[in-house]
Amino acid sequence: MLGLSRWAGKGGSYRTVQRFFSTVLPWATLFWVFFRQQVYRPEDVYLLAGDEVVVTKAGKHTYGLDRFFASLYGKPVPGLSFFALSLVSVQERRSFPLRVAQIMRSDAEKAASKAKAEAKKQKLTPEKRRPGRPQGRQNKDKAAVTLTLELLRIKSMIEALLQLIAECIQLSYLVLDGHFGNHNAWHMAQQCHVQLISKLRCDSALYVPYDGPYAGRGPRRKYGSRLDYRNISDKYLKETTVEDHIQTRIYQAQLLHKEFAPPLNVVLIVKTNLHTQAWAHVILFSSDLELAYDTLRDYYSLRFQIEICQSQPVKMPWGPLRLLTATIIYLRGLFKREDIVDVDLFPRDDDFFDQTLGHRLAIGKGETIEIFPHQVTKVVDMVDHGLPVEGLLLRVGKLLQFSIQLVEFRGQFLPPEL
Repeated sequence: MLGLSRWAGKGGSYRTVQRFFSTVLPWATLFWVFFRQQVYRPEDVYLLAGDEVVVTKAGKHTYGLDRFFASLYGKPVPGLSFFALSLVSVQERRSFPLRVAQIMRSDAEKAASKAKAEAKKQKLTPEKRRPGRPQGRQNKDKAAVTLTLELLRIKSMIEALLQLIAECIQLSYLVLDGHFGNHNAWHMAQQCHVQLISKLRCDSALYVPYDGPYAGRGPRRKYGSRLDYRNISDKYLKETTVEDHIQTRIYQAQLLHKEFAPPLNVVLIVKTNLHTQAWAHVILFSSDLELAYDTLRDYYSLRFQIEICQSQPVKMPWGPLRLLTATIIYLRGLFKREDIVDVDLFPRDDDFFDQTLGHRLAIGKGETIEIFPHQVTKVVDMVDHGLPVEGLLLRVGKLLQFSIQLVEFRGQFLPPEL
């Protein structure tokens, strides 16, 4: 709080900051009122997007401190976790967070997570048994699903937000990342009366609906042949494009998954390098069977707006722009930050200026700064700090050019548009 008061300027004393943090504010209502009065456009279409973000944190006494899985590290790390719900404008292609909640895992949720991990270990070394269906095994009712504690928590957030905005906006789609590409999340979306748009695992077993003749006995066959991602029928092909020797083929079909009760509206995006014949694919799906392939793809791509707005500034701590503010403070000791936006720097992508302008973000805004020759060693320390990271080895010329631009602009950096 003392650091905030030093940056606040006139009227932001230490006691004022203390009183602010001790006051309970209805942030969800404040966000919604601001959005409705200043941002909302009745002619626009809005999606509901959600994402979880993990902030690494050392120590033992921080409220909510626990071990959470961080995709950046690929393993659980000690820190804090938050889940954000945001309205994404289809026309403006921008995200507006309306509800953020810190994740506090209960003892029951931790025990369930440990039991799931143990079950996975046991599956790695299965016991040998006789082929066929075990005696006494009964069919499972796929419609009878018990939501996990995580999904119950998210469901309560979604229902509260939908109730808050019901008089103004009627949402139809909920966009979530691949972590929620399962039948439990599908049922949660159905209970919230929205259609789910998400991503399946790349090795998901999808089946074509059986349309052959009846065998004459027993139940009618439901599942046809399993989909082969290397040999997809051209009757499902919707679009083919080639750009810089990369061929992109988009397929759409209503397919079956044995974990889901109803069929799914699946869009497969297959990219092939025409020089090396290397290929990769992504499987998007929606519970709305009438949604067009281009709309489904566009809606899922808009999910990344919440990454830029909420999640990525803490998911990408190695990016040079992520360290910009701390570096300037470290160099001069005096820097009044007014409005700084961290920019996502994906691995093996060093065009961060083009990326910033493309997303209509301001890199930073501040007072005049000076960097003296004897402080260059500190800049070198920052560069060395980022070098060990795989995929973030920026070109030396690009980094020097960026440093020169910082000195030329003297703290008044690029605006959202040139």
